[in-house]
Amino acid sequence: MARPKQVLIVDDEAHVRVLIRMLLKQLGVETVWEAADGSAALEQAAVHKPDAILLDINLPQVGGLEVLAKLKAAHPKIPVIIVSSQSTMKTVMQARELGAEAYVLKHAPKAEVLQMLSDAFDSFPEASQPEAPAAGGPATPA
Repeated sequence: MARPKQVLIVDDEAHVRVLIRMLLKQLGVETVWEAADGSAALEQAAVHKPDAILLDINLPQVGGLEVLAKLKAAHPKIPVIIVSSQSTMKTVMQARELGAEAYVLKHAPKAEVLQMLSDAFDSFPEASQPEAPAAGGPATPA
């Protein structure tokens, strides 16, 4: 599959979203949408149908694992990468069982996060490419 060009970042920390946005630009992502909580993530995914979603586990309102389950139920073809500082084996296994394609530790050095994201993008199966995103709505160039 070609690398994703449109990505939704879901993280409640603005500085983390900024860092991830910079890394995504290095990976050729053209459009980035952001959500600071689980509810907004579900809305944004429905409106924009991104090529991939980067999802934190610790979110206000609706937790990341619950968001992951709902995303996979509603949009099974959109790959979801967990980007979290939480790295217990239980959490990683739960994320995998719920359909996460990869798990990236956001507290790793920037070069390692970039490599983990690159590897995750490269591992997406050809069949996971979602349909074209919905027209309209604000998009933020990466």
